[in-house]
Amino acid sequence: MKILLVDDDAFLRDMYVTKFSELGYEIDAAETAETAVAKLQDETYDIVLLDMIMPAMTGTELLIRIRSENLGGDPVCIMLTNQSEDNDKEKAIEAGAVGYIVKAERIPSEVVEEVISLYKKK
Repeated sequence: MKILLVDDDAFLRDMYVTKFSELGYEIDAAETAETAVAKLQDETYDIVLLDMIMPAMTGTELLIRIRSENLGGDPVCIMLTNQSEDNDKEKAIEAGAVGYIVKAERIPSEVVEEVISLYKKK
């Protein structure tokens, strides 16, 4: 399984890369939406994890672009963010996210479990 994590927070990005890698998952990371788009144009992914708040483009805007341009081989897209407003969640689900995980509400190992569970349900 190949995963792309898009998050502008270097600490969180590195932590989740480590967590998924330790479990044997292949994971790439991008610190900006632009970097993610470049990766998605060249690679296919099973899962894309998107932060909501990033410079230049929100996670929802990136998700809309992934879907409209068929980037990354039709990956399962899951929001992984600290934004917990219902409005943000609704927009992400409408844009095609299959899940919405609030980082602050789960420990990293629970996030990994939920991501894999959401992927298997899709």
